[in-house]
Amino acid sequence: MQSHELLREILQKTSAKKIADDLGLSASMIYKWAEPGDSSGSANPLDRLEALLRSTGDKRLAQWLCQHAGGFFVANPRSDQPHPEFLIPATNEIVQEFADLLAVVASAASDNQICQHEARTIRARWEELKSVTENFVTCCEKGNFLPLKQPAAAK
Repeated sequence: MQSHELLREILQKTSAKKIADDLGLSASMIYKWAEPGDSSGSANPLDRLEALLRSTGDKRLAQWLCQHAGGFFVANPRSDQPHPEFLIPATNEIVQEFADLLAVVASAASDNQICQHEARTIRARWEELKSVTENFVTCCEKGNFLPLKQPAAAK
């Protein structure tokens, strides 16, 4: 789906005037975003976000947006590899990630309280576990565990 198509669908359920008022923009600008792109320099915010991601290559932008939407970002594993490889190491890795999270939680809770620093550490380990688990599940669905052994930068 193209960004302008998504915005057009959203405008069927939410008024352009409300969005314009909330963002301090004109309703005509909001309607313009729901049209196919042009070269006038008024790219819609979705296209701009995509361009920013492409320019920086920094997935934290997607993570930030997903967090503000009440979710989380998990990158898809590469799927251009041959079939079943590394099943036992992949299984061990996910079990180890879960064990690491439990160790962080146990350590933080050992004094019967969890401070902000400990909460941030738990959150970071949890986000890592979710990513590793999603990659593992995707590889299970495809019957291909080779992508789990790709360097992090290649994923």
